[in-house]
Amino acid sequence: MKVIYSHSFYPVYTSDPAAEAGRIEAVMNALPAGTELIEAEPATEAQIALAHTIEHIEFVRQEGLYDIAALAAGGAIQAARLGLEAPAFGAIRPPGHHASGDSCWGFCYFNNMAVALLTLKDEGLIETAAILDFDLHYGDGNVNILDHSSWVTICNPTSRTRDRYLREVETFIEAHPADIIGISAGFDHHINDWGRLLLTQDYHAMGRMVINSARKNSGGCFAILEGGYNHDVLGQNAAALIDGLSPSS
Repeated sequence: MKVIYSHSFYPVYTSDPAAEAGRIEAVMNALPAGTELIEAEPATEAQIALAHTIEHIEFVRQEGLYDIAALAAGGAIQAARLGLEAPAFGAIRPPGHHASGDSCWGFCYFNNMAVALLTLKDEGLIETAAILDFDLHYGDGNVNILDHSSWVTICNPTSRTRDRYLREVETFIEAHPADIIGISAGFDHHINDWGRLLLTQDYHAMGRMVINSARKNSGGCFAILEGGYNHDVLGQNAAALIDGLSPSS
């Protein structure tokens, strides 16, 4: 699988947990054998403006976070484009699913998923999209930017038991065929992270659900990193998702 990354994601850029030292390294050190690494390229301001107001873009710039946030958004675009041909994963940060068109919170600045999907839509590469956001926290930014669009469907699973959670994901995936499925991959629902619900194998299972649906509907799929803050398990959880998404798995 192709994984988009950059050493520019490694340094600490703020004091929040998503910028903590070692987070990206935890993912990169656990990547399955045969992974192809691709250097992230920043999104253009025009691409970012598909999802955000000029005022919000200037706010992020004034905070001194424009460059790293634009690089993450660009990595998401690359993952989505590659995902049209074969599954891809964006090992990017800052995360993005709490960034709305004109505001942000929760360690997010630009909405990576929204920028990626709106760019593909703007370029005429997709007509429909589905988003599976299995982060512990509700992806309000994804919803605020995209949920009003008739071409996008979004699932933020809410079930409180593992079995029901996985069934909820499966039901959504089966009911919403799309040209591309984007995963907002937050791993903080893991049993050893803040959410204390899912097992590592569950990320593999959800990856299989997504790629099986993509194959069935002749569509694409990709995932981008959102939450996940226990570095001891973050890498293995990301690797499980990547393995589940892999066509040869």
